Amino acid sequence: MGGSSEVIEEAEPINPSVPRSSLAVCLVSGGMDSCVTAAIARDENAGLAFLHVSYGQRTEARERRAFEDLADHLAVNKRLAVSIESLKAIGGSSLTDRGIPVTEANLAAPGIPTSYVPFRNAHMLAIAASWAEALGAQRIYIGAVAEDSSGYPDCRPEFYEAFQKAIDAGTRPETKIEIVTPVISLTKSEIVRRGVELGAPLGLTWSCYTAEDLACGRCDSCALRLRAFQQAGIKDPIAYA
Repeated sequence: MGGSSEVIEEAEPINPSVPRSSLAVCLVSGGMDSCVTAAIARDENAGLAFLHVSYGQRTEARERRAFEDLADHLAVNKRLAVSIESLKAIGGSSLTDRGIPVTEANLAAPGIPTSYVPFRNAHMLAIAASWAEALGAQRIYIGAVAEDSSGYPDCRPEFYEAFQKAIDAGTRPETKIEIVTPVISLTKSEIVRRGVELGAPLGLTWSCYTAEDLACGRCDSCALRLRAFQQAGIKDPIAYA
């Protein structure tokens, strides 16, 4: 995979209330699901390392800003930001190919939407596994959601079960890295409620597929988010066009 990376690393603060001596790598896109996942990971581990993977998506700069804001808010100084432009060159998704329009939301539509980036999460997990092994981390957290997502095949539990086997087979014998998907069985509204319970900074997150100033409110991701906050009975803290 071609691309570039940037590491920002300082002393990692340890949460004294967590008895475990553990380090976890947390994939943080900057979206709502990864924000709540990061808040869960913070409470379950003694130290965190945040990983952000850009892939030439339309809102790449805005998502990177959300990642940095979340890391700052949660006091995570061990960060790795990686760009894998190969996924943009490969194309096949409305998120990476501007010749493919981002379709307006239809949450009842069957099938996989044009926003699916072919096998994206495998690339991200591979990078996370490499970094986790290099750091000696014990877990990889990822905010995949199965039931209430857009129907992406690489968000299903069976995908993560298969990738766990790949990590087990492809790392050193003494390496033990567990993939953790704490919100995979939750609905989006349950994720909102969980985030509020944890004090997760949902106002710092970005979900829109098309815009970087005001969220469009029309793409699948915006529609799922708006419905989730409505069902949770909580006002969405971000602004929409």
